[in-house]
Amino acid sequence: MQEVCMSYSQITKNALARSLKKLMLTQPLHKITIQQLTADCGVTRHTFYNHFQDIYELLGWVYQTEIIEGLEEYRNCASWKQGFLSVLYYTQSNKTICLNTFHSLGREHLEDFLYGVIYDVIIKIVDELDEERKEQVTQQAKQEIADFYTLAILEQVIHWLKTGANTDPTQIVDKVGRIMDGSITRGLENYQNSK
Repeated sequence: MQEVCMSYSQITKNALARSLKKLMLTQPLHKITIQQLTADCGVTRHTFYNHFQDIYELLGWVYQTEIIEGLEEYRNCASWKQGFLSVLYYTQSNKTICLNTFHSLGREHLEDFLYGVIYDVIIKIVDELDEERKEQVTQQAKQEIADFYTLAILEQVIHWLKTGANTDPTQIVDKVGRIMDGSITRGLENYQNSK
C-alpha cells in the first residue's frame, strides 16, 4: 500500500512540475499563482500544499530531480567537468525556464541551488586531492577552498546566464578546467604552509 501512495505522490509532483514548467514558458515565475498552477494541473490547492510549501519549493524540487540526482557519479577529480557540462546543457535545454527563474524573484533560489550543486562537487574534489597529500589540512581549510572555487565557478555561470546562455557550454567548462588545474592542490599546500 505504501508503494502505491508513494507512486501517486510522485505522479502528482511530476504533474505539478510539468504545469509549472509550462506556465514558466509564457510568464515570469513571480506572476504564477498556485491557483493557475493547480488549475492547469487539475488538482486542488490542498493537494499542492500536501506536497510543497510554495512555488519556489516546487521549482527547487524540479531542479533537484532533473539535475542533482544524476550528478553523484561526477563528484570526483576524474569526471567533474562532465558533471558541470551536464548542468550547463540542462540549462540550455531548459533555457526559457532557467532564464525565467534567473530574471525573476526566484533568482536567489537559483543561485542558492547552483551554489549547493557546485559546492557538493568541489568539496569532494578538495577532499580527494587532500587525501593524496602526506599532511592533510583542516576541514575548515578545505571548506574555505571549496567555497572560494564554488563562488568563482558560480559567477561564471551567472555571467553566462546574464548574457543569455548562448555560449557553448564546453568553452566555459574548458576555461574553468584550465584555471582550476593544479590550483586546488596549491591552495591546500598554501594552507599547510601557513600553520
